Amino acid sequence: MTSRVAAAIDAAHAEGRGAFVGYLPLGFPDLQTSIEAAVALAESGADILELGPPYSDPVMDGTVIQEATQAALAGGFRMRDTFTAVREIARRVEVPVLVMTYWNPVLQYGVDRYADDLLAAGGAGLITPDITPEAASEWIAASERTGLDRVFLAAPTSTDERLDLIVQSSTGFVYTVSTMGITGERAQLDAAARGLVARLRARGAEHACVGIGISTAEQVGGVLDYADGAIVGTALVRALRDGGLEGLADTAKALAAGTARVAN
Repeated sequence: MTSRVAAAIDAAHAEGRGAFVGYLPLGFPDLQTSIEAAVALAESGADILELGPPYSDPVMDGTVIQEATQAALAGGFRMRDTFTAVREIARRVEVPVLVMTYWNPVLQYGVDRYADDLLAAGGAGLITPDITPEAASEWIAASERTGLDRVFLAAPTSTDERLDLIVQSSTGFVYTVSTMGITGERAQLDAAARGLVARLRARGAEHACVGIGISTAEQVGGVLDYADGAIVGTALVRALRDGGLEGLADTAKALAAGTARVAN
């Protein structure tokens, strides 16, 4: 089956640019506005949407995203709202929709049921930050059955053997993080991400997208010097929080402007 996510990255490359992957939490500031925000993000230049259902213990998220997800939970977000949101967003935009979810809610819901409901809603797959491929056999089987993409995370601390497994198990792209949880100097982050992408490529990864606190078009362009896509989260959530849908759209358009590649 053709990966919709890989196809979106390839389409961006065919236009002479890297892919812009935009993250937003579902349910913030409320469910309907989060749907409108995702549509606005797609219409403002995102090639792939990464949508995060709020989770009570978001171990990998920074303060801005944590506060947004806590607000969504306080507003009454429920698991089933994920599929409602994906269905409406997928109906309105062509951009593939990935759900970024911690694993426990999927287990609680039922892996096959989750995959079937995500597929029925028009979703493209899952990004699973807290499960490793060797622990994900049930999800790998469900994704192969449904054709959903499965995006696993790779970190600089990963061994070569682990990267082999991640590359073999991922479809769409490998989510490349330059640091686990702790942000530091950008130059060092970029060096770590650049080195990790090179290792992934050497192990056969076709598409690697990088998320490392990217917040400007210049930083998007810097990442796209060596990666297939740039993943932006906090800057978009902050723009939505502070400027509403208009502020989000403006920020997304500015970030998208950084995706053009200079011909060598």
